[in-house]
Parts: sequence; structure tokens; C-alpha cells
Amino acid sequence: MASFSSQNRVPKVSVFLFFSLICFLLFSSSHVVLAQSSAVFACDVVSNPSLASFGFCNTSLGVSDRVVDLVERLTLQEKILFLVNSAGSVSRLGIPKYEWWSEALHGVSYVGPGTHFSSVVPGATSFPQVILTAASFNTSLFVAIGKVVSTEARAMYNVGLAGLTFWSPNINIFRDPRWGRGQETPGEDPLLSSKYGSGYVKGLQQRDDGNTDGLKVAACCKHYTAYDLDNWKGVDRYHFNAVVTKQDLDDTFQPPFKSCVVDGNVASVMCSYNKVNGIPTCADPDLLSGVIRGQWKLNGYIVTDCDSIDVFYNSQHYTKTPEEAAAKAILAGLDLNCGSFLGQHTEAAVKAGLVNESAIDRAVSNNFATLMRLGFFDGDPSKQLYGKLGPKDVCTAENQELAREAARQGIVLLKNTAGSLPLSPTAIKNLAVIGPNANVTKTMIGNYEGTPCKYTTPLQGLAASVATTYLPGCSNVACSTAQVDDAKKIAAAADATVLVMGADQSIEAESRDRVDILLPGQQQLLITAVANASTGPVILVIMSGGGMDVSFAKTNDKITSILWVGYPGEAGGAAIADIIFGSYNPSTHQPSQNYVLLVFQIFAFDSKSVHIIVEYEFEFNQESLSRTYRFYTGETVYSFGDGLSYSKFSHELTQAPGLVSVPLEENHVCYSSECKSVATAEQTCQNLTFDVHLRIKNTGTMSGSHTIFFFSTPPSVHNSPQKHLVGFEKVFLHAQTDSHVGFKVDVCKDLSVVDELGSKKVALGEHVLHIGSLKHSLTVRI
Repeated sequence: MASFSSQNRVPKVSVFLFFSLICFLLFSSSHVVLAQSSAVFACDVVSNPSLASFGFCNTSLGVSDRVVDLVERLTLQEKILFLVNSAGSVSRLGIPKYEWWSEALHGVSYVGPGTHFSSVVPGATSFPQVILTAASFNTSLFVAIGKVVSTEARAMYNVGLAGLTFWSPNINIFRDPRWGRGQETPGEDPLLSSKYGSGYVKGLQQRDDGNTDGLKVAACCKHYTAYDLDNWKGVDRYHFNAVVTKQDLDDTFQPPFKSCVVDGNVASVMCSYNKVNGIPTCADPDLLSGVIRGQWKLNGYIVTDCDSIDVFYNSQHYTKTPEEAAAKAILAGLDLNCGSFLGQHTEAAVKAGLVNESAIDRAVSNNFATLMRLGFFDGDPSKQLYGKLGPKDVCTAENQELAREAARQGIVLLKNTAGSLPLSPTAIKNLAVIGPNANVTKTMIGNYEGTPCKYTTPLQGLAASVATTYLPGCSNVACSTAQVDDAKKIAAAADATVLVMGADQSIEAESRDRVDILLPGQQQLLITAVANASTGPVILVIMSGGGMDVSFAKTNDKITSILWVGYPGEAGGAAIADIIFGSYNPSTHQPSQNYVLLVFQIFAFDSKSVHIIVEYEFEFNQESLSRTYRFYTGETVYSFGDGLSYSKFSHELTQAPGLVSVPLEENHVCYSSECKSVATAEQTCQNLTFDVHLRIKNTGTMSGSHTIFFFSTPPSVHNSPQKHLVGFEKVFLHAQTDSHVGFKVDVCKDLSVVDELGSKKVALGEHVLHIGSLKHSLTVRI
């Protein structure tokens, strides 16, 4: 070891400052890589005054004129740069690189290269996973969350941490509880999914200055269409061909997408990986140009799911050459490729005569128009409407409180034995908290997540009110072994027990479908053992996206309450505690069914015993109409719309017609022959409406919200659903007060069904209206 004289030693303070400077420089350099200091934008006329002479930089012109001017200035090679998500730059025109791919499923996400978190903005508000928010049946909440997410997104864009185009929401119909991505969706009902999709899109996109053509951020409804399988028993989404009738397509899968475009005015639609009736969705001109662009009049761009063109070329072998694949996608109506396929093969496709440059012009024009509506070509965004937003506007106290409120509004109380919930925080001296999801953080926010502002776990939420004794019970949700004896001991000594069980992304996720609907591993064993050992109330909390067969808990008298909490977001633990201790009255309902496990048994013998191997009867089959509450006639544990409150609500029907007549021309075919239905396209079927009025009373002792469901059971024609949702309304009522709720029913829209050819028809005969707890017969005749 070398020795130094005192005059040669470097003082400790100087060494510290030296290393601090090195660390600062290293951090600063890495920080520059992760995030820019300002937003990316085109037409920076301050730095380059010559850009002011370009028409596409002239904000006084209309969007279409600006787009035409820009496209005319580009070479073919430059146009192709703007067909892919990592769009290239054209420095001679002052256009920088732009990354299209950002996500905002339930908060600004770090999924996709367009968004980052850093020390400048370390996190964003993480709302509940979509399946839970949808369970609120609160359309104003859908919009409110979208507004907060778009504000935080704009704030992050202004400091170079995010883009302006967000590929959310996911509005696929959740037809099978085993689908790993069902958690991302609003559930199984087309109307609820439509209301959620259009509401969330409005919250994301609508500006505060009333500019209806401008966009705050650009949303994207996905994945179009008939997509509800990821990876199941050797079949994956990259090879799956959804065989769908015209009836099932228009009745089940398309309505949310139509609502997104027509009602929400969404800026983008994303086509899916799978084929529909043998054609990849991203290469189907009928689905893209015909329906989205033609029938629904999309004002925006159509984008692929990532690498979808590569998938239909290399995995589905839909075309013989990559150039043909590129051409087919563009000619079908595609505008943007998430991936590099169009960047690699489009020029060759043009040179081979497979696609004209005019088709490229059409695609990039749709992309440029979207960016212009966002203000990307309007120069410095700090001088624009949202230019003052910044880190201070992310993770605000108000935003985080909305995340907690959204979780409270979404949690569903499925079972509650009298005297169980709510618990009294003063009466409970020791609360046992058990389960692999009792003290989780990231599990609560599901997938397509971002870094949250902070976490409140279930244990933390409960421990804030009462003394708790905690045991995970299993090392993880797979629960291959359970701490049964230890769990029984703490439950037996407690005044009440909360079991927080369920799933996480290791059980259900993108590219991961479940093979059954049972609680994983030994969870059921642990729950039953703890319940039998407990002396006080036992509250079972299920954290999951898809439904679970909890029939064993429903019928077990020792399990006094069951809560389904989805993936409740960053404030999930606080929201769970709010409901368990009664500071919030639950008012939510199942957005999808909890099925009873349908089984048949195969017996296998060995020398010592008989084993029962369980197989599952229901399979993925797109042609089947037996899924979801609308068609399913089998047994369920809990059905769509089930949910309890700490209050009781009564319903009184005060106005509803018993007969509706559809006027027809005298030469109509139905005058000379017997008709089962009338086409909604008939001119006389337009503007045919009636009103239904109800008196709702909170007869309980606790104030709370109540959702009124309006279902219709149509006559049995055209394979019509046994029941379908016509509307829903959420009202807040103080204890012992009442309110009047009205529904305006459009006969041709709300009481129609889709026939075998995909046409909407109004069935003639008796319709049964289910309104709250009431049933009302309505006859429709000509």
C-alpha cells in the first residue's frame, strides 16, 4: 500500500465533490438519453424563419390544405418514412423524428417507446385496470379519467417524455373468462363497452377551448376485430382465424368500434393480428376501407397491431412476397405500420406496380392530418393551449384522489351476510390479513401500466384503520404450497379476517390465457381452512381481471362476504379499506359473468387409487352464441350486473307504454304476408321513441349510489339474445330519499336485433322490459 504525506493527500471533501461531479455528469448524460428537455414539434419558425413560407406551417389554412401542401413536397422515399411508428425526419422541411407508439390504457404508460419516466416526471396517476372502472357503470367517470390521463400526457409531452398519440382504449368483447387480456377491456356487454370506449376517448381527445377539430391527444380504439384469444392450447393470436357469422360480427364485436368512431370521433383504430373468416384484419379492404373509413367515416388513421403485416406474411402466409403484403395492407386502407415492414418493402411494392404512389399519399395524408389536429405542425407547443402544463400537473392530489374514487366505484360486493360488512373500526381490535395479494404493489395496476405516483396496498389501507396481523399464506398467487396452520392460528385469534386472493400477470396476461376458471394452486384450500378456523367475519377479496369460480365460497356460511376488486390501481388498498370499514357504500356490478365450472370426469386407474382428471367443456369457438349473459343459459356463480350495496333500493314504474305501433306504407310487404320483424332502415321506423320513467328510493340507512339497468328480452326471432342491455343510469341517493329516473327509448335502435344477414330488425310481438327489479310487457306491432 502506498503512503502519502499530508501535503499530498486530497482532502476528503474534495474527493466527495469530485465523485459527486462524476455521478452528476453520468446521470445527466443518461437523463438526456431517456428524456429530452422539451417537446418534439415541426414548423419551428423561430429557429428557422424560412419554414414560415411553407403552406403546411401556415396555421391559418385548413388541415386538408396544409396536408396537401406537405405531401406534394415529399419524395416517395420521404413519404415512406411516415408509414411506420418510428417516423423519420425530413430536416429540409423542419420535420423531426416522431414516435407514434405511446399507451394510456388506464394512465400514462411506459409500454411503447414513445413514453418514458425520469427524475423530471417519475410517475403518473395509475387508475384501476379497465375491467374494474367499467364495473362502475358511470359514464361520467369514464370521461373524467380520460381528461386526467390526457392532461398528464400533455404535461409529459411538453418536457419531452411522451408523444401525442396514445393507442388506447382496448374495447374488445370479453367473451371468455379465461382470456388473459380481458382485464384490459370493459367486459362482455356491447353497450357497456361502447359507452366506455366513446366516453374514455372523449376524455382523452376533447379540447377545453371548444375546437372540435383539434385534439388534446389522439386516442386509438383496438383491436379490430373479433379478437379474444391470445395463447390457448396451442392456438395463438398470430395464427387464429376467427370464423364469425355476419350476425355475430355486427351484433357482438363491431358495436364498440362503431361507437368509438361515430360517437367518440376517435382519431385512430388499430387492426388485430387474427384473421376474420380467412382474411387478416390488417389486409381486409371491407373491414378497413369499407366499414371504418366508408360506413363510419373515420376522421383519422388506421394502424396495425405491432408487426401485424409481418405476421400475416411470415406466420399466416397470406401473401407470397413481402412486397405483396405491403401492397395489400395499404390498398386495404391501412395508414400506419407499428413495426418496420412498410418501411422496408413499400418502395419495392411501388416499383413492382403492386401499389400506386397515390395510395401512399392517402395513407400519409391521414397520418399528417392527425398530427396537425394535435398542433404538432403549429410550432412551439409552449405557445399553444396546453403549453403551460408540466410536471406540476402530474400526480396532483386531485388526480390521485380520482384514482381512489374510481377504485371505490368499481369494487363489487358479491356476498354480504347480515351483520358482516361494513366492519366497525372501533369494534375490531385485531384484524387478520391473509393472502398472496394482501400486500402487493404492482399487481394492483395490471398490465399496460406506468410507474404510479405511489402505492397503497390492501394491507396498508386496512392497517391505517385497525391493528392488523399479516401473513401472505402463499409465496405467490400460484400458491403451490400454503401456510395453512399459521394462517388458521392468526385467523382464530382475530376479531375478523380479510383474505386477499386471486391472480396476477403470471396467471392472466397478454399472450397468456388461462386453461380453467379456478383459483390458482392451493388458494381454495387455504381460504376454506382459514374460514373454518375463524371466529369472526371472513371477507374474501378476489383480485383478478377474469372471473373465478368461487361457488365454494358463495355457499360457505363461514365466508360472510365476497368482494371482487379487479386490479384496483395505485390507491386500491385505500379503496378496499374504505368499503370494508363503511366509509364508502359499494354500488357496482359485475361487467362480466362468473361461470360455474362445467366439467365432465375422466377416470384414470393405477394400482393404488382412482384419480379424477377434470376436463373443461366450453371451448374457444367464435361461431358459438352461448357465451356472455346475452345468450348463455347455463349456471353461473354471479351474473352480469350482480352487485350488492349497504343500502336497499326500491323501484316503482311510473310511466311506460304497453303498445308501440310501427307505421308502414300500405304497399309494404308486411301487409300482404306475415312478418316477424321490420327493418330499421325503413323510413317509417325513424324517430320512433317512447319514454320510461321510474321512481327510485333508498330505503336503507346509508347514503349511496345505485345503478338502474334497463334490459330488454325481445321475441324469439333471428336467434335473438335472451336479454340485452338497452341502457343504464347511475344515481346518488341519501338515505330515505327518492329520485325520478327516465329513459328515452328509440325503438329502432334500442329494441332492435341483428338478423342472420347482419341487418338490424325490430322484432314484432311481445318485448319484456326489465327495469331494475321490475318487468314490463311491451307489444310492438305494425
